[in-house]
Amino acid sequence: MHAALRKVLGTHVQQKGSLVNEDYLRFDFSHFSKMTREEIEKVESIVNEKIRENIPVVIRQMPKEEALKTGAMALFGEKYGDVVRVVMMDPSYSIELCGGTHVGNTGELGFFKITNETAVGAGLRRIEAVSGKAAEDFINHELEELNVVKDQLKNPKDLRKAMESFTSEKEKLNKQIDRLQSQILDTVSEQISTKAVLVNGINFIGERVIK
Repeated sequence: MHAALRKVLGTHVQQKGSLVNEDYLRFDFSHFSKMTREEIEKVESIVNEKIRENIPVVIRQMPKEEALKTGAMALFGEKYGDVVRVVMMDPSYSIELCGGTHVGNTGELGFFKITNETAVGAGLRRIEAVSGKAAEDFINHELEELNVVKDQLKNPKDLRKAMESFTSEKEKLNKQIDRLQSQILDTVSEQISTKAVLVNGINFIGERVIK
């Protein structure tokens, strides 16, 4: 994913922290703006393409200087000794210095999906993502939510057009409600201003009440 982000957003992207466990991935990186939906989709597409290629993950121990000459990226916050652990997923795609464990090949990841992208500081973004079974569960949950919406809209053939129509109709109704409320307030205000209000036996327009 790091390599994909640099390819889509630019080489200014650098890892600033991460968390990887059996449930999800959290990845912090340097970037100056919110990622667009198109950019997120491009990153997902690149990562999933590499997963489908089932690339062997090669791990080697070598001198730090030699590793850096191969183009390996040193990760933020890591302290390296003279000999480093180099992780390669296609030398032309991703070479990084990393002390963590990895899969034997990219195909073991199954499928990759970004679930969230947010700001965590000035010039700092955070991606949350899932893979494998967790990605499958996420997609299934999203499809369930989508099906609920489709059911409420009577299963239209074109969901996007149905949503646009629904939104447009809602805006029209809101405008009608605002207009009716305004008319009611005007009517009530007019009635109050013309109605005689008795104060100590004298009406509002100054006429004495005949008892």
